[in-house]
Amino acid sequence: MRYDITALYYFIDEFCKIYEEWNEHRLLPSNHKRLRPTRMKLSEMLTIMILFHMSSHKVFKHFYIEHIAYTRKNDFPDLVDYDRFVALMPRLFVPLCMMLHLLKGDETSIYFMDSTHIPVCHNKRINRNRVFKGMAERGKNTMGWFFGFKLHLLINHKGEIVAVKISKGNVDDRVPVDKMTEKLFGFIVLDKGYIDAKLFHKLYKRGLKMIVGIKKGMKNMLVNTAEKLLLRKRFVIETVFSRLKAETNMIHTRHRSPVNAAINIISALVAYCFKTNKPKVKGLVIHS
Repeated sequence: MRYDITALYYFIDEFCKIYEEWNEHRLLPSNHKRLRPTRMKLSEMLTIMILFHMSSHKVFKHFYIEHIAYTRKNDFPDLVDYDRFVALMPRLFVPLCMMLHLLKGDETSIYFMDSTHIPVCHNKRINRNRVFKGMAERGKNTMGWFFGFKLHLLINHKGEIVAVKISKGNVDDRVPVDKMTEKLFGFIVLDKGYIDAKLFHKLYKRGLKMIVGIKKGMKNMLVNTAEKLLLRKRFVIETVFSRLKAETNMIHTRHRSPVNAAINIISALVAYCFKTNKPKVKGLVIHS
């Protein structure tokens, strides 16, 4: 993927100015120990994390040592060594979350929602995994069993991320729907795994209509042509998941820290938000 590192850094640096000013004037005092200052700026660290997910590299260590420390050395004059950078990564969690919220998509009245699995280790190593002990759980999807988490994603018809939630792997896909769709109106397209009469009526009462297919043996219901066409466009969110996994390297099983694993996922989502060629659905006009 081509990217303009200067424009990206300018945006992140302007964001960090606002974030650091807010961080210095928090109303509630922090209980954490005082962080030792580092010569590397927060904006530089955030830029490196997002650049990694925009690049074709699959391993962050190779990207940092071979690309950033060698090719981009002049762009980051205060670069720290790799081990120090990994130790500083937990400081990026809060600003990345705030940046993802800042970059969220528009409320367009047409939404798509689904979940995808995020394994944290191979199934043969589940009993030996200690990093995510007590956090990750076994779950099952169309590809079989896995051990890890689920990424619940809500996008609009332009492919922009509207809401995100990460849950344990055994959480039902329908559980976070109500919370993630608060204050949204219009139509939300879901797969058959979200069928729930109570959830349908709850969302419908506040102005959000669920559009789902029917399972085998269920009573058929009449839907208008526009909604049927919209249901056929549900693949757009599957395309988003495919691009997150293939292009931004969101998933791998080499994490040694739960916090850094979350940072890897969130920074991948932020990198996706900067994309200009997001998958989208064109020419849709829905009337309630």
